[in-house]
Order: sequence, then structure tokens, then C-alpha cells
Amino acid sequence: MKRSLGAKTLAQPTPLWIIGSYDSAGKANGMAAAWGGICCSQPPCVAVSVREERHSYEAIVARQAFTISVPSAQQVAVADYFGIVSGKDVDKFAATGLTAERSSVVDAPYVAEFPLILECSLVRTVPLGMHVQFVGQIMDVKADESVLDAQGYPDMSLVRPVVFTPITRAYYTVGEYLGQAFEIGRSVGK
Repeated sequence: MKRSLGAKTLAQPTPLWIIGSYDSAGKANGMAAAWGGICCSQPPCVAVSVREERHSYEAIVARQAFTISVPSAQQVAVADYFGIVSGKDVDKFAATGLTAERSSVVDAPYVAEFPLILECSLVRTVPLGMHVQFVGQIMDVKADESVLDAQGYPDMSLVRPVVFTPITRAYYTVGEYLGQAFEIGRSVGK
């Protein structure tokens, strides 16, 4: 028997992403975000939800762009820091010693040290309530050579992305390999 827990943000896990933008003074900023995911295959799009009062909100709207920097498990402490302080008060890149790299395709910075980057052009803004969802078309994906598989794509066991559980507010990394999607289920019902 299942117990009702009510309407809560308990879908898990969610990603730990650093959303990069330039503020009105041109200063590079990043914010930790967990409300996000792929939302369209063609064109390739990703969605991330941000509160209007966040420093990053106005920057993303003004520049019509943002980046997503995906930290690896060993970078979880510096990634978490990006969600603890505000870019209004602190230069997060200076405080963490990380490098704000200017995107060559959109008007936003990314974290150079993180292994996987999505560079996004803002295509839609959707007010939802407490958050506004930004839908960004993925203009380019950059990955460190060290995390690519034999086919040239990011290998999750090498990227070691961080995931977040909203109710316990805890971080984890991706777990064990279970099998190929759209293959392992073929034996069911036979």
C-alpha cells in the first residue's frame, strides 16, 4: 500500500547545475540550480527554473542566454557554494578559484573546470508561480576529452555528475550501470 505524501517537489533525483550568466555590470556569475532537465529533442532544448528575485534572473533575461556547467562529484563543495551566496554580494568565481570562461556561441560564461557544458540561447520564458522556467536551445555542448567515451560522447561514469534529493537536501553521484535503455526491457513479456 502506498502512503500519500501530498503535492511536494519529491521527484528525484534532480541535477546540480551551475547556471552561468553575465550581470548588468558584465560580471560573470553562476547560480546552483536543481530544477531542470532536457525538455525537447529537436531543436535540442533544456529547461531550468529560477526565482525572479535571484540575481541571475535579470541577467538571463537581459542577455537572452545562459550556460549549464555540470560539476563532477569531486567538485560538489564548490558547486554547492554557488548556491549558498548571492552574486550580488560575492564574486563566486574569485571566491572558489574557478575560471569563468566566456562562451564562444552565447553571451554567458561557464565554469572552465567542470567537465560538461551546455551553451544555451533563451527561447522561452514561462512564469509558473514561485519560479520562472527558462527554456534554452542548446547551441553547443563542450566536454573535457577526459570524460568522452570511444564514440566521442560524455561517459557518465567519467563525468560523475552530481544529483540532488530535494526532501533531504543531500547530494549523490550517479550510481551503477544497469543496462541499455530500450534494450533491457525487451525480455519482459516473452
